[in-house]
Amino acid sequence: MEERVNAEVKIVSGRSNPEIAEKIARATHRDLSEVTIRNFSDGELWVKYEENVRGVDLYIVQSTFAPSDNLMELLLLIDAATRASARRITAVIPYLGYARQDRKDQPRVAITAKLLANLLTQAGANRVITMDMHTPQLQGFFDIPVDHLYASTVSVDIVKSMGLDNLTVASPDVGGVKNARTYAKMLGDGVDLVVVDKRRPKHNVAEVMNIIGDVDGRNIVIVDDLIDTGSTFVKCAEAIKRAGAKQIVGVCTHPVFSGEAVKKIGESEAISKLFVTDTIPLRDHHPKIETISVAPLFAEAIMRTHENQSISSLFERIEG
Repeated sequence: MEERVNAEVKIVSGRSNPEIAEKIARATHRDLSEVTIRNFSDGELWVKYEENVRGVDLYIVQSTFAPSDNLMELLLLIDAATRASARRITAVIPYLGYARQDRKDQPRVAITAKLLANLLTQAGANRVITMDMHTPQLQGFFDIPVDHLYASTVSVDIVKSMGLDNLTVASPDVGGVKNARTYAKMLGDGVDLVVVDKRRPKHNVAEVMNIIGDVDGRNIVIVDDLIDTGSTFVKCAEAIKRAGAKQIVGVCTHPVFSGEAVKKIGESEAISKLFVTDTIPLRDHHPKIETISVAPLFAEAIMRTHENQSISSLFERIEG
């Protein structure tokens, strides 16, 4: 990235993922602006900007995975910036939590993704930059501009570097077919696509039912936007392995990794490698799991936003 320095741009970080915020700031040739975030003894949050943000183009980096304090922290940072007269406030949310609660699929449940969009807008955010939302249509929940980045622009090159032949991309469910098709297209001619059809009897429980497509004798790349408990991903890989696949590699944007997800992945003989991004910091590590940084992509999106340049051109090879 070319060096582009402008004193009107400031980047601050919440406490959910300071590592990626540091990388983003470094990639824009800046230091993170100082902000103090504290918890009172009763658990209440308190934030204060330690430098002037009046009239600046402010970018607040904060993922909103559990606990809910991460979301509350982001809202307070936005509100404080609004009251401090920042010119424009952009919420940079590498992982947008609560995005899976995007519809009323049973009686008397909240559509939390819509509530989240409303909260960010009402707090004072002027724009959102995020990555690989669980459902891209969630952009319609927002009444402010949303820039949706794709991790595939960096992870595809990692897969290519492995030099796998007879390659097939697998989607672990029907909802991920579009994402899997994008990977197959970017990986080159002759890369096939298969879909694992499954049913989910209850939350966080998946049962693989059928593999749509041929995986026998082929190397497989399973792509997904996130891995939570790991059960779906592991069962998908094991079903594909039983169907005759050779090497199985996983690519996942958001490593939520709740419960014993890392242990399940590590113990699965079907999975040889899993690539994840740093939108969520890893709490547990395993030699099979390798992290790819998407900080340079966020940094480029921030600078293009500030300079009123196109962000969609970053993804021409996806959308073109």
